[in-house]
Amino acid sequence: MSEVAVDGNAMAGDLGEIFAVDVTAAVATCAGCGRAGVVAELRLWVRAPGIVARCPSCGDVVLRLVRAPDRVFLDLRGATRLELRVPSP
Repeated sequence: MSEVAVDGNAMAGDLGEIFAVDVTAAVATCAGCGRAGVVAELRLWVRAPGIVARCPSCGDVVLRLVRAPDRVFLDLRGATRLELRVPSP
């Protein structure tokens, strides 16, 4: 039996559920030092074109968020994982 691939639209419902929750309570794991902690504990630098969130342990950038008039850019390269709690159905 061969596996059939579908496009990214197939996960629209799952992603909509995930990002409908409070992401500041999500646990982010720093790609630099491996520290896992809630997003609310990250240290923010906001005097830039966007927001830069750094690990409170090693200072590496965990995420960047930039707003444009019609979209938001979210860069999570500095996180190896983002763990979110979702409400039970």
